[in-house]
Amino acid sequence: MLFANVPSPVIFGCSGLIVTSEERVFFEKSQPLGFILFQRNIENKSQVKALVDDLKSLLHHPNPFILIDQEGGRVARLTEPAWFHPPAANTYVSKTHVYDTYAKIAEDLSEVGINVNCAPVLDLNVRGADPIMGDRTFSSDPHIVAELGAAAISALQTGGIIPVMKHIPGHGAATCDSHEDLPVITLSHKQLQPHFEPFKINNKCPWAMTAHIVYSAIDPYLPATQSFLVIEEIIRREIGFQGFLISDDLSMKALRGTFAERARSSLEAGCDAVLHCSGKMEEMEDVLKGLVLNTYDLQKQVI
Repeated sequence: MLFANVPSPVIFGCSGLIVTSEERVFFEKSQPLGFILFQRNIENKSQVKALVDDLKSLLHHPNPFILIDQEGGRVARLTEPAWFHPPAANTYVSKTHVYDTYAKIAEDLSEVGINVNCAPVLDLNVRGADPIMGDRTFSSDPHIVAELGAAAISALQTGGIIPVMKHIPGHGAATCDSHEDLPVITLSHKQLQPHFEPFKINNKCPWAMTAHIVYSAIDPYLPATQSFLVIEEIIRREIGFQGFLISDDLSMKALRGTFAERARSSLEAGCDAVLHCSGKMEEMEDVLKGLVLNTYDLQKQVI
């Protein structure tokens, strides 16, 4: 294990439908907090359950987390015909509709051993923004987003799944896709308030995922994921989120530097763990070099 009494503060992806021998050695050595699954890891229910069981067996700590992005619409890793394919966020008509859908998502995830869903999206739908969010958002109205997001969070938790609200403190106004470049949002602190509101109302959600976005009114130099100012002053204090904070994927092009540098700067800024999704061994080895330990939040999560 990298750290004596707790897992490493990282969630890793894996390359395919089964754990390779190289991955087996690496994961046993690195002892990540858990794993995230993508379409490349999914064939059918029995295969996914076997993969999840195998991944969990490699970790020595008692509470491995298995993550997935099962939002619905164009972001759903479990799809028909084996699974229920949830609708896109912008198609919901009521809190009941959201709750019932997310309750079904929770059932599907639990059945195969997945215990964390990287949803709901609490970003606003902003006219003229990059379409990466678009129909993944519930509404342009922060109160509707907060209300429907609360229903999704409640349904997942009732179903035994940890929800992850994203992308805190708000991705909606970005004019480029953070998978491809670093967005800079130039709204004033006052203009950002509607974007903060859904997260503030749902600040008891157990997990949240950061946005790889520069908010120039708060920190003109660093994206939220790597900004102590954004994490401490906005996410922790103003929004009031005191739960477990994970980075968005370190592989995204919004971030600069080596993977070790990306991991270290994110953790030092205040993320409790980092997320690395590609399953590429060379990148994962480099991430491992940059890990630093935040003992408070990691111990809180694994007890």
